[in-house]
Amino acid sequence: MTAAAETRSSMRTVILLSASQAIIGSQQALNVAVAALVGVVLAPDPRLATVPVTAMVLGLAFSAGPAVLLIHRFGRKRAFVAGAAISIAAGLVAATGIWLANFYIFCLALALGGAAAAFGQQYRFAAADSAPPERKGAAISWVLAGGVFAGFIGPALSRFGRTWIPGADFAGSFLAMSGLALFGIAVLLLTNLKRVEVAEHHGQARPLSEIVRAPEVFVPVISGMASYGLMTFVMVAAPLAMVVICGHSKDAASTAIQWHVVAMFAPSFLTGTLISRLGARAVTAIGLTLILVCALINLNGTSVWHFDFALVMLGVGWNFGFIGSTTLLSQGYRPQDSARAQAFNEQLVFGTMAIASICSGILLQTVGWQSINILALPLATFALAMLAWGDWHARKPQSA
Repeated sequence: MTAAAETRSSMRTVILLSASQAIIGSQQALNVAVAALVGVVLAPDPRLATVPVTAMVLGLAFSAGPAVLLIHRFGRKRAFVAGAAISIAAGLVAATGIWLANFYIFCLALALGGAAAAFGQQYRFAAADSAPPERKGAAISWVLAGGVFAGFIGPALSRFGRTWIPGADFAGSFLAMSGLALFGIAVLLLTNLKRVEVAEHHGQARPLSEIVRAPEVFVPVISGMASYGLMTFVMVAAPLAMVVICGHSKDAASTAIQWHVVAMFAPSFLTGTLISRLGARAVTAIGLTLILVCALINLNGTSVWHFDFALVMLGVGWNFGFIGSTTLLSQGYRPQDSARAQAFNEQLVFGTMAIASICSGILLQTVGWQSINILALPLATFALAMLAWGDWHARKPQSA
């Protein structure tokens, strides 16, 4: 294949993965927008309202490592189609749970949605492996840019299908999501994904203990954990803080989350260019700094404007931090180490996300909204310090 043909094939793959991200990823946006609101109605105790979101995060966390291993075992296309099929099932089970007013069935549905998302999270590595080294950051960015449309589609579905089934608000939204995921499978079948690198083509893979001791691996893992964990920590609590604690309307909370999700993905059109110009480490640091800004805004007021602006900053901060960390990681391991490095990263990043989701709901009920934002400050600062140390370590051999 000529260089020009390979470039066209790579771009086609990235575009199709971006479209799949928009279609199938919209289920996560739908879940984030309405799960806590449905939870308040179905839960036996209002304090359990965030359990469905936590179930989604746990489903993602427990499925992250196995999803990577299945992808490396059976190939990306088959695994991605299987993930989309799980998304269809999740929508159907969620609609059933709401219709039956069964909190536990609804939580199971959200857990299935999290498992489906674990496969969707691997789109970014598929894009990176399809692109030349200098274009990895841009490829990851363009795939995640599909989340811009997901950020509109998910909340739009929540409004569109909310009253389809009388007495079962949002059940129709999840049914519509299942139909949309079926279309996502058709898009995935059009992809021509690059074969996952295997060890026998590039030498023996190193033990995991050796891989994770390398600063070029564990530093981006830590920054990825901080970016995703802190985003989840604040985001999960925000809608309930707006409605239950601050007395704002449900529509205001839904709109704030919608713009947060858009802010998570809209910068992706530029993040790859920023990484090319500034470097992945610098972009990651900017993202973590914006998460600090989000916490400071929340500590300075509880108006709708404060929530909206802070959640936008949180979304942009996540985008820069997560894409920057992923790019750093993809540049830090050898091809034969990809399965172990990626599985290790996914398990820790989404495990942290699960812990953050659980702690967020508990802390909101016990110590309040401001304490959540105070706790975010030292955690983001620690991740920034690790990035600075990683930069010093990378420069040290050159200056020696």
